[in-house]
Amino acid sequence: MIYTVENEFLRARIKSNGAELCSLTDKNSRYEYLWQGNPKIWYGQSPVLFPIVGRLLNDKYRYNGKEYMLEKHGFARKSAFELQKAEGNTAEFLLQESRETLAVYPFHFDLFVKFELIGRSLKATHTVVNKNDGDMYFSLGGHPGFNCAIGDYLEFDEVETLSTETIDEDALRLPEKTPVLNGEKKIIITKDIFNNDALILSGIKSKAVTLKSDNNPHTVRFTFGDVPYLGIWAKPGAPYVCIEPWYGVNDNRDEKDDISKKEGIIRLDKGGSFELVYTAEVN
Repeated sequence: MIYTVENEFLRARIKSNGAELCSLTDKNSRYEYLWQGNPKIWYGQSPVLFPIVGRLLNDKYRYNGKEYMLEKHGFARKSAFELQKAEGNTAEFLLQESRETLAVYPFHFDLFVKFELIGRSLKATHTVVNKNDGDMYFSLGGHPGFNCAIGDYLEFDEVETLSTETIDEDALRLPEKTPVLNGEKKIIITKDIFNNDALILSGIKSKAVTLKSDNNPHTVRFTFGDVPYLGIWAKPGAPYVCIEPWYGVNDNRDEKDDISKKEGIIRLDKGGSFELVYTAEVN
C-alpha cells in the first residue's frame, strides 16, 4: 500500500513495504524532489537501513558464538511494515521481529518510522526499541535519493576538511582514505564522482548540507545532526543523489568474533530506545 500525507505546502507518499518514502512534491509548483526510481539505474528511492548499514564481511556476523547471514543494508528495506497512523500531515509505520528476522538477527525489537510534514520540511524519525532481556546490537541509517543534475552541488553549513573511506569491489572498507574537501564547503556532483561507489564521510562539523543548482531555484536543505557517518551516493551519471545519515558503517576485512565488536555498532540497553532523525526542507 501507498499512503499520502500533506500540509499546506507539501505532499508526501510512503510505501508500507519498507516504510519507504516514494514522493515529496511541492503542491504549488508540482515539483518532485524525490528520485522516482528506475530499475535500470537504481530501483530504490529512500530505503531504511536496519539492522546493519553497508556490507558485512562475507555477508556474515557472529553473536554469542553463532554465525548469521545478513545481506547488505539489512532486511528492513524489503520488509512489510504495519501502518500505525496515516492522517493529516503524519504517517507512522512499525516493523517487529518475526520468524524470518529471528533466523538472521536474533533480537526482539520495535522499529518505528514516522514521517511528518512541518511547514516546508519533511521530518523522518526512526526509533528502535529493545525488547530483549539483555543488550541489543544494531546499526541504523537513512538513504533518501533526491532529484538533481550533473553539475549540481552539495554545500555544507561549515567549512570542512573531509576524506572518504575507500571501499573495494565487495563494498568493504580499505585502510586508505581519499581527500574530498580541504577547507571547503561544496561537493560538486560530477558524472565520475561515484565511480568508486559512495563517499563515506565522518568527522563532519556541519549539522546540515544543502543540495543546490545554478540552473534551477529548487533546493533541499538536509539536516542530519550528529550522525557519525554521512554517505553520499548515486549510480555514476544518474540524475539523483542520496544523502545518507548513518549510525553504522561497512565492515573492513578484519574478522570479528562478535557483532558487538563491529565498528560503528550501537549497543542498546534492555528496554531502551534509540532515534535517528533527519529533516529535508525544500524550497
